[in-house]
Order: sequence, then C-alpha cells, then structure tokens
Amino acid sequence: MAKHLGEFEQLILFAVLQLGNGVAYGASIRDVIEERTGRVVSPGAVYTALDRLQERGFVSSEVGAPTAERGGRRKRLFALEPDGITALQRSVKTFQEMSHGLLGKLEDLGSESGGL
Repeated sequence: MAKHLGEFEQLILFAVLQLGNGVAYGASIRDVIEERTGRVVSPGAVYTALDRLQERGFVSSEVGAPTAERGGRRKRLFALEPDGITALQRSVKTFQEMSHGLLGKLEDLGSESGGL
C-alpha cells in the first residue's frame, strides 16, 4: 500500500501530533484542524480518515475510560505510530523541496492575478 499522504491525512496527523498521544480523539482533532486552517470539517470525514490511517499503520487507537461529560460513553483515543511519523516527515520534506525558492514567485503571481 502506498505510503504517500493526502492533504487531509496530513492535517489529521498534524492534529494528532499537536494534541499528543493518548489525548487526540475525533472531536479534538476536528477542532484543531478547524482552528488552524479555517476549514469546516465533518466528524464523518475525520473518522473515515482516522480509520484509513489506522489500517495503514500510521495511527493506533484505544478506547478511553467513560466520562461523565459524555454520558458515560468512552472516547476513542489516537496516537501516532512510527510509520505515521515517517510518512508525515516525508510528506513535509517533499513539500519543502518542491516549494524551495518558489514561494516568492507564487506570491508575485498571486498579487498579479488579484489573489491573496
């Protein structure tokens, strides 16, 4: 199976990284992505991506203890796995290599076309 990450998968892994292993769960991951990107993300999209990442061995999950604020329901907590860390590092490095020396040019082109 391919070890390349899609954009949304990258966002998920970055959110898990920010939250920390054993603390990241669906709603908190979604909140981080929405706060940091301004994108509105559906809970279903987050869980679908998390399931896919877990199948690929990039994250693992465990069911936490029941909590009163959730009506006694348990949270599914996610953690980055070594393969997920490697895939995210590789993805970031690829982006950095591809964008090296081009961000100024992109900004200039955006200004010319009325972009940001």
